[in-house]
Amino acid sequence: MNAQVPITAPKGKIWIDLDNSPHVPFFLPIVEELRKRGYQIVLTGRDCFQVKELVELFQLDCKMVGHHSGALRIRKLIGLCMRAMHMAPFVLAQRPALALSHGSRAQLLIATLLGVPSLMISDYEHAKGWAFVHPRWLLHPDVISGRAWNLDQKRMLGYPGIKEDVYIPKFKPDPSILKVLGIKETDLVVTLRPAADEAHYHNPESERLFLSVIRRLQAHPNAKVILLPRNGKQEAHIRKSWPELFASGKLVVPPQVVDGLNLIWYSDLVVSGGGTMNREAAALGVPVYSIFRGKIGSVDRYLAREGRLILIENVGHVYTRIALTRRNHDAPTNGFKRPALGSIVDHIVRIMEQECHKTAQ
Repeated sequence: MNAQVPITAPKGKIWIDLDNSPHVPFFLPIVEELRKRGYQIVLTGRDCFQVKELVELFQLDCKMVGHHSGALRIRKLIGLCMRAMHMAPFVLAQRPALALSHGSRAQLLIATLLGVPSLMISDYEHAKGWAFVHPRWLLHPDVISGRAWNLDQKRMLGYPGIKEDVYIPKFKPDPSILKVLGIKETDLVVTLRPAADEAHYHNPESERLFLSVIRRLQAHPNAKVILLPRNGKQEAHIRKSWPELFASGKLVVPPQVVDGLNLIWYSDLVVSGGGTMNREAAALGVPVYSIFRGKIGSVDRYLAREGRLILIENVGHVYTRIALTRRNHDAPTNGFKRPALGSIVDHIVRIMEQECHKTAQ
């Protein structure tokens, strides 16, 4: 099953798979730039972690394929293989010249089987990959050494800054979110995101830190906590554990999908067990505290060294390192121009030109 898929679009067709919710805002400006340069883009997505809701929010033409398979490794593996197989008819019908994702293992698997060249973007070197299936190219932030991955160094490509720099320049604050969430001027707004407890890199220590953060915020008279659970199961567990905080309105889950950057901007601080939200806050200049206790990647260590991200490593740090203070939400947002987007798109274009040249010969 290693038949080469031919190209039909004039400049080549690029297939992007949106495997997780952060991939939706990340790829939006990339898709826009590639279309400006004459490339045709087709999208697939996985129905989990609010990917579908974000696709609908941004009105993307995206075919949903598969869903989350749970925490057990064997179920993850079976689900991954099933999703890859369900992608096959789409790939054969669309005949893309390049498979592009930010760490989609299902896309990598079926692209390899069908002979579609693949470019994977990654900003976390400790994510587990495949022993025998590798992307043709891997694109990563310059702050991560290419040697962090056991791949051909000639196929390793770097870009400046961090992944979140790609879409931060497009951000424009919208204060209507304050009314949607019932936020008052006197509130200390804290956006709180638990760790991904079904991820293969999850460390239960993150849950202890999460509970300590809630206890500290519970004692603050003006704290308004906007909770962003990973899934319905996680939300149900937290609601059962803290019913009085939900009843009083101190702990709130947004009634609908909201623009994550906008929520972060109107927060006084962010505490999260996940990498993307932490880095989004750091990119926006919002105080952010990481309760992630898996292996800390090079990007987070870089942000911590710069003072843009504070690592919470134990329960004591919850009380000594997290500053519960208000911030200025009216600060200008015109200083977010970053080179990451242009660099990534240039890499993609060069790869497409190489592949199209090979096919034309």
